Parts: sequence; C-alpha cells; structure tokens
Amino acid sequence: MKALLWLVLAAAVAVNISTSLVFDGVQQALISIVTGLVALGTAVTLYVTRRRDA
Repeated sequence: MKALLWLVLAAAVAVNISTSLVFDGVQQALISIVTGLVALGTAVTLYVTRRRDA
C-alpha cells in the first residue's frame, strides 16, 4: 500500500512540474491543481499511516 502511495506521489509531483512546460493557460492551471491535490492527499496519507516507533 505504501509503495503505491509513494509511486502516486512521485508521479503527481512529476506531472505537476512538467505541466508548466507543456500546457498553457486554464488547462495548465487545472492540471496543476488536480495533481497538487493528489500530491497533498498522498503526502497526508503517508504521514498519517507512518510508523510511530518512539
């Protein structure tokens, strides 16, 4: 499960970075917003499900 979340996070960040090079205007903004939300969601999920070995 966590490996899939890391993969989704990396893909979302890569797509988010590349959208500024490939797209323009509203299309770039919408794709960037969606991939940003996906990245935030996976990052929060990874943080919440982390091991708590204290």
